[in-house]
Amino acid sequence: MRFFIALEIPKENLPAFQSIQHSLHTLIPQARLTDLDKIHLTLAFIGEQPEELKGDLIKVITDAAQGIPAFQVTPAYLDGFPEIHHPQILWVGVKGDIDKIHLIRERIKDGLETLHLPVDERRFVPHISLAKLNRLFKISHSLEVSFERIMSAPFTPVQITSIKLFESTPENGLHTHNTLAEIKLI
Repeated sequence: MRFFIALEIPKENLPAFQSIQHSLHTLIPQARLTDLDKIHLTLAFIGEQPEELKGDLIKVITDAAQGIPAFQVTPAYLDGFPEIHHPQILWVGVKGDIDKIHLIRERIKDGLETLHLPVDERRFVPHISLAKLNRLFKISHSLEVSFERIMSAPFTPVQITSIKLFESTPENGLHTHNTLAEIKLI
């Protein structure tokens, strides 16, 4: 199974992300938008592992959630990976209770290490991927200004109430995401 751990974006917040995507697609028609039903904030990508690992991963998530209450984050800015001027992925960064996201992420990393699973050691930036671009695409200064305008609208905070274990299943060249477990925050 191909596993990942993420914070799912509640359905009531999806129209705001759809609006951002619409604005991005108007500015960059060649952008491939992320399906709304796949929008989430990834905490750890585990990749292909035996199905028997599912129970251990649920325990890692349960331990990571201990003592952490539900919290809120708010879309704050647009950025890109590997960097904004030549992005392959455009994403929304969040503000708010990101200290809780970092704490959960560190606990998950620790748990994955105890299972001898590879852990991404790059600097973690809480983000929600919205679109993919050709790697040759270049963001101009005028596009950056447009990004600032898109993100100047007031956004409803995103209520984070649980952490989910997902399975990513290949289907017709794309991937579907199935929730395998949901661990509620206190």
